[in-house]
Amino acid sequence: MTDSSYHTPIMLSQVLELLRPERCRATVDGTLGGGGHSEGILERLPAGAVHFGIDRDMDALNAASERLSKYEGFRAIYGNFFDMKQLLPLEEYGLDGVDGIILDLGVSSHQLDDGSRGFSYGIEAPLDMRMDRNAPLSAYEVVNGYSSKRLFEIIRDYGEERFASRIANAIVKARASGDIKTTTELAEIIKAAIPAAARREGPHPARRTFQAIRIEVNQELEGLAEAVKNAAGLLNPDGVMCVITFHSLEDRIVKNVFRELKDPCTCPPSAPVCICGKKPLAEILTSKPIVADEEEVLRNPRSRSAKLRAIRRTHNKE
Repeated sequence: MTDSSYHTPIMLSQVLELLRPERCRATVDGTLGGGGHSEGILERLPAGAVHFGIDRDMDALNAASERLSKYEGFRAIYGNFFDMKQLLPLEEYGLDGVDGIILDLGVSSHQLDDGSRGFSYGIEAPLDMRMDRNAPLSAYEVVNGYSSKRLFEIIRDYGEERFASRIANAIVKARASGDIKTTTELAEIIKAAIPAAARREGPHPARRTFQAIRIEVNQELEGLAEAVKNAAGLLNPDGVMCVITFHSLEDRIVKNVFRELKDPCTCPPSAPVCICGKKPLAEILTSKPIVADEEEVLRNPRSRSAKLRAIRRTHNKE
């Protein structure tokens, strides 16, 4: 498997400018993927520094480990960054925390393009969509087992799809004649459920629904706020965390967590002075999210929807 089969790192130069790996003793890539961001970090880490790469996709972890094995400071870890606190062997390295974290919340190009994974509505494949192939829940169970009401809620909330009700009903009607087994079969059901006038413009009509099912299968939003907050808690003073999101639901969660870390005060707005004693735990480095420039979008169309936000840990303690 070649390196090119995995995704090109999004906004790598901007991430490196924010993280400044050359100053770091320990860094973490919580979503290792193809290892693009990690390689950029490892190229700049000082001698003796360590870089942890976490991923729940064993295919990605193995491929990236092979790619990055030439770097003495690289350590691959199988798992979900949601469990970063438990996964990082900080004591083993004599560390109290880390100096830089990158989280790229997107699906890797390899996962999208590998037909066997079932992420793409344009490639016929079994309904799967699991980032971790060992996970018990797949898209097949969601599509064929969830009630019409639950499907509607997922497609509406996670896909922000205005025709969620029509699509959910169409899925339930179609599966009454037999299980829906492939991505293309599901894509055609979704397409037929959407009014013709709404299909004429914009992206593929199945895109939002596939996104919604993928999020449900991988529990991408359930606990994301807590995971980002916990990761920030691992930063040493002046440590930086960068998070790249790809849709509004993720971005909203990250933005709100960063705001809470910047201003954790729980006093009522009417209070003349703060009495809760909670001090800022981080400063926001990106007043507005950074987006890919035109050149990168042309080179890598999947960067079009990406948003990069970053914080720096303060010297205050929780």
